[in-house]
Amino acid sequence: MEDQTLQAVPAAEAPAEETPGPCACRHKHREAPEYDSLIRRLNRIEGQVRGVRGMVEKEAYCTDILTQVSAIQSALNAFSRELLSNHIHSCVVQDIQNGHLEVVDDLLVTIQKLMK
Repeated sequence: MEDQTLQAVPAAEAPAEETPGPCACRHKHREAPEYDSLIRRLNRIEGQVRGVRGMVEKEAYCTDILTQVSAIQSALNAFSRELLSNHIHSCVVQDIQNGHLEVVDDLLVTIQKLMK
């Protein structure tokens, strides 16, 4: 089997068609209530993941761990739903009002990725 290690490509050599990374030029200011809600959810999920790690370290029974993993997946889905809803109500509506209808295609791509 071939060694398929990933190697960093300098920015000057990167292909132009690559999708932008998480630190690309698009940003979104979130008001305090939205920000706080999202951070609370992420903190809870982070705690759940640490709990599962502890269960593995303490040799907990498989189905008990799987039950907790299922809870984490549900929490991540709830986070995604909240973020998507906020995105539609703010970014998508604003872009449509400003005549940037390509945001609809971007939204559809995002939803397709979420439904995988």
